[in-house]
Amino acid sequence: MERSRFLLSITLLLVHYSSIGMVGATQTDITTDQFALLALKSHITSDPHSILVNWSTTTSVCNWVGVTCGSRHLRVASLNLSYMGFTGTIPPHLGNLSFLVALSFNNNSFDGALPYQLSNLRRLKLISFGYNNFMGSIPSWFGSFPKLQSFNLYGNQFSGSIPMTIFNLSKLQVLNLRDNQLSGGIPREIGNLTMLKEINLNSNNFNEIPKEIVFNMSSLTMLTLYGNSLSGGLPDNICQHLPSLQNLDLGLNQFDGPLPSKLWQCKELLILHLEENNFSGSIPKNIGNLTMMKEIYLDNNNLTGN
Repeated sequence: MERSRFLLSITLLLVHYSSIGMVGATQTDITTDQFALLALKSHITSDPHSILVNWSTTTSVCNWVGVTCGSRHLRVASLNLSYMGFTGTIPPHLGNLSFLVALSFNNNSFDGALPYQLSNLRRLKLISFGYNNFMGSIPSWFGSFPKLQSFNLYGNQFSGSIPMTIFNLSKLQVLNLRDNQLSGGIPREIGNLTMLKEINLNSNNFNEIPKEIVFNMSSLTMLTLYGNSLSGGLPDNICQHLPSLQNLDLGLNQFDGPLPSKLWQCKELLILHLEENNFSGSIPKNIGNLTMMKEIYLDNNNLTGN
């Protein structure tokens, strides 16, 4: 009897301390997130709207402005600081937000180097640093996110070529690098991204496109390459392998030759921009069969006919 009571007491003690340990571990985890975010706050040099006032140890991290915690682990799952007018840099501590799924800093004035510790965030599905002041080469470690679906660096001052590691992002659906200073050729390896739905490389300095690759990406709904230095003719059967294409914008480039005679095969097409190129010849009459079309721009070419 005594032995049974002893064993029962030991069991209860183990359960008790196990519970304490679990609570402590959870506290440590959310504290890790808290420290990471407070480090970010300390790197923000201008908060003109006093948005981060409630980022303090007296308020639960999950109630901080721009922070969303997951219901299962109660860890920071989303950090959205877009359109808040911040100026500052991004500290390496953000790489400790190990449960982060979405990271969005659009329309602020962040600058400086993007720390490679961000590559530790292997759960990320969304990265969006649009319209900030980042410059230099796009870091190659951006290819380290196996779950990434949307990659947005638009409206910065990134230069050089697209790093080849980006084309390892097998789950990627959106690639938006518009309004930067990227140059060189669009790599053939872009064809590895078989789940890609949207490519937006507008307003860069690209001078070469692997047409046999890009115009065969059947998953695409949007292909916008406006304002680059791309040249040559378009394949006549451009729509044959783009059955879902809704937005095609190749304006303000140096494409030439006739307009593809089979554009009517892009039956889902809503927007067609081919303006300000060197296209010649007549406009295919069957382009009128695109009954879903909402916008079509063909101006400033060498086209003939009524």
